[in-house]
Amino acid sequence: MNEIKTIIRTEFIKLDAFLKYCGACETGGEAKLSVQEGYVLVNGEVCTMRGKKLRDGDTVEIDERIYRVTAQ
Repeated sequence: MNEIKTIIRTEFIKLDAFLKYCGACETGGEAKLSVQEGYVLVNGEVCTMRGKKLRDGDTVEIDERIYRVTAQ
């Protein structure tokens, strides 16, 4: 499975905001539900904390797509 590189220009981004930013979820509400219901993996593990801070190198998997956080 290919990773989709997603560039952030801050030190970190919260998981729910990242899901909207990368286009994996259309709304904040959709992102919140996806995280709370356990559909999101961070670095290979289920993450139910929508405020989880993602940093350079972290991976997020949802709907059989993998996004890699890349800080610039």
